[in-house]
Amino acid sequence: MNEIAPIEPPQDGVEEGKRLMRVGGDRGLSLAERLAERLHRLTWRTPIHGMRLKGRYPLKLIAVPDDPVIGDVGRGRALLGGELSFRGETHPIDTLAFKRGEWGRPFADYVHSFAWLRDLSTVATRAQGAPIAEALMARWLGDYAERVDALAWRPDLWGRRMLFWTAHAPLILSSTDLVYRSSVLNTLARGARHLDRGADKAPAGAPRIAAWCGVVAAGLLIPGGDPRRSFGEAGLARALASGLSEDGGSVSRSPAMLLDTIMLLAMLRETYAARREEMPAGVTAALTRAVPALLGVMHGDGMVASWQGGGPATPDALAAVIAASGVRTRPLRQARDWGYQRLAAGGAVLIVDAAPPPVARLVEGGCASTLAFEFSDGATRLIVNCGGARAAVPQLPAAYAEALRTTAAHSTLTVGDSNSTAILADGTLGRGVAEVELSRQESDVASRIEASHDGYVRRWGFIHRRQLMLTGDGKELRGEDALLPQGRRRKLGVVPFAVRFHLGAEVEASPTADGLAALLRLPGGALWQFRCRGGSLTIEDSLWIDGEGRPIATQQLVVSGEAPAGGANVSWALKRAI
Repeated sequence: MNEIAPIEPPQDGVEEGKRLMRVGGDRGLSLAERLAERLHRLTWRTPIHGMRLKGRYPLKLIAVPDDPVIGDVGRGRALLGGELSFRGETHPIDTLAFKRGEWGRPFADYVHSFAWLRDLSTVATRAQGAPIAEALMARWLGDYAERVDALAWRPDLWGRRMLFWTAHAPLILSSTDLVYRSSVLNTLARGARHLDRGADKAPAGAPRIAAWCGVVAAGLLIPGGDPRRSFGEAGLARALASGLSEDGGSVSRSPAMLLDTIMLLAMLRETYAARREEMPAGVTAALTRAVPALLGVMHGDGMVASWQGGGPATPDALAAVIAASGVRTRPLRQARDWGYQRLAAGGAVLIVDAAPPPVARLVEGGCASTLAFEFSDGATRLIVNCGGARAAVPQLPAAYAEALRTTAAHSTLTVGDSNSTAILADGTLGRGVAEVELSRQESDVASRIEASHDGYVRRWGFIHRRQLMLTGDGKELRGEDALLPQGRRRKLGVVPFAVRFHLGAEVEASPTADGLAALLRLPGGALWQFRCRGGSLTIEDSLWIDGEGRPIATQQLVVSGEAPAGGANVSWALKRAI
C-alpha cells in the first residue's frame, strides 16, 4: 500500500507546508496501471530520458508555487454554485462529461487546462474548494490519465496543466484516498514525459511557450529533474526567440496572445521562487520587454485595443496579469516589429496598426487590419475595431466570426469591398500587404504618423496612404486617406472605396444637416464632431466584441466614394466640442 511520507523539516529553504509527496514506487497501483507505466517508459525512452530516469525517486512535488494572478470572482462563484462558466458558455459540474463534451474551443481549453483552479481558489477556502476540484480531477483522470487524446494531451494544454496543477496542488491533493493521489502524481509525471517530446510541436507563440514552461516546471518540481530542467530551459529560450519580437511583441501580433505569454512567464517565475532560485536572465528579459509592448496597445479604460482576432479582455484580468509580472514601466510608443504605433496627448490615446498581418503559419485567425486605428478619450473608446474573431462567444454564428477578420471590420479604408490581405477559404491569410512604409514626427504642438501599404496594388492598382495628426492637447485628430496609383490596373473605370470608423460602445452618432458631419455623444456627456471631405458620409450599424466576448450593437461612420484611375483623397477630422 502507498504511504504518505511525513514531511521532514525543509533542508533546501522550501517553506514548510509546500510539499506534497508519495513514496513507495509503483506499489498500490493496479496491474493495468503498472503495465501501462512500464510500457510508457519503454516507448518514451530517448537519450534525455535515459539520463532522467536513472535511479528511483519518490513520486512527489518538491514544492508548491504560488499562483501570482488573481482569478475571476464571477467564475469562481459559479464553480461554488455547481457550474463551470467561461465566455458565455456554462455547464453543470455534476453532469460534465469530458469525453463527449461538445464545447466551444475557448471553453474546452479553459476546462482542460485546469485554469478554473485559479478562479476557484480566489473565492474558496481549501475545505470549500477541494471537494469540487478533486471531483472534476477524478473524472478527468478516469477519461484521460492513460489515454492520449488529441485535445486533452495537446502540448500547450499540458504545459498549462503542469503550472495550474502544481500551483493549486492543495485543492487537488487534499484527499486521503491514496489510490487517487497516486493517480494524480503518476499522471503529472506522464504529462512531463509527454511534454519532453512534444513541446516543440506546439504552434509558435504562446502555445509553444506554455508547453516549454511546463517542461521547466516539471524539472523544478519533480525529483530528479535537473536534466529535464536544463533541457526545458534551452527549449523555452528557443520558444521565446521564435514567439516574441525584439521589441517584446508577440509574433502573432495579437495582444491577447501577448497577455497570455506574460501570464505564463509570471507563473513560471513563481515556480523558480518556490525553489528559492532565480529565473534565467533571458526569460526575465523577455518578460521585461513584453509588458511595455502590451501597455502600448492599452487604452485609458484599462483594456487593450482589438487586434488580430482578440477582444479587449477586462480591466480586472489585465490588471491582475500586469501586477503579477512585477514589471513597472511605461507603454511602448514605437514598435516596428510588434507593429503598433501609439500617440498619447492630454487624455487621448491613438493606436495604429502599422505593419503587415502576421505570417499565416504563426497565427490562426489572422486579420486584414493594416493601417486601421483605435482612438479613445480618457476612459471612453471613440473609434474601435470590431475585434473578437477568436474571442467571441459560441452563440455568435461562425460566419459572423469570420467577418470580424475582414478589413471592413476595422477602422480603415477598403477598396472594392475587398480585403487588404486575402482571407482564404481555409481560414489562412493569402496575398496582400507585403510592405508598410512609416514615418513619425512628434512635438508638443502636434504629433503625426504617416504610413502606406501595398495591399491593393496587385488587384486594384492603388497604394493606400494614411496620415494621422493628433494635437498636443489631445482634443483634435485629423486624418487623410489617399489612394495613389501604382502598378498596372486590373479593373477599368472607377473603383468604389469606403473609409470606415467603427464607434465605441454607447457612442451615439447623429448626422448634421449638410450630410458632411456627425455629432458623437460619449457616455458621460462629452461631445465630439466628425467632419469629412472627398466622399459621402453615412451612419450604419456595426458591432463590437467586448471584454467578455459578447457582441455589442454599435454604429459606424462610413465615408464612401469612387476612385478613378488617377486615385482619390478623403480628408477628415475629429474635434472635441465639449
